[in-house]
Amino acid sequence: MDIRKGDRLVMKKKHPCGANEMIVLRTGMDFKLRCAGCAREFMIPRSKAERSVKAVSRPDEGSEGSEGTEDTEGTEGGRS
Repeated sequence: MDIRKGDRLVMKKKHPCGANEMIVLRTGMDFKLRCAGCAREFMIPRSKAERSVKAVSRPDEGSEGSEGTEDTEGTEGGRS
């Protein structure tokens, strides 16, 4: 599963505050997440986090991701 810093994870179970959305602060063997409802930060092992994720959303993907790809392709084509 491809999870990056800044992603918003929708979890299968709710946090005790009632929110089910978490923000990824750090990735690696474990994740550092922040609850979107109460701003509580916690560490969770990667294996447990990946099992409990329902959906992943990337706020940057829509605008920056496509523009960066187009610019990169254009410069590579000009060099060849």
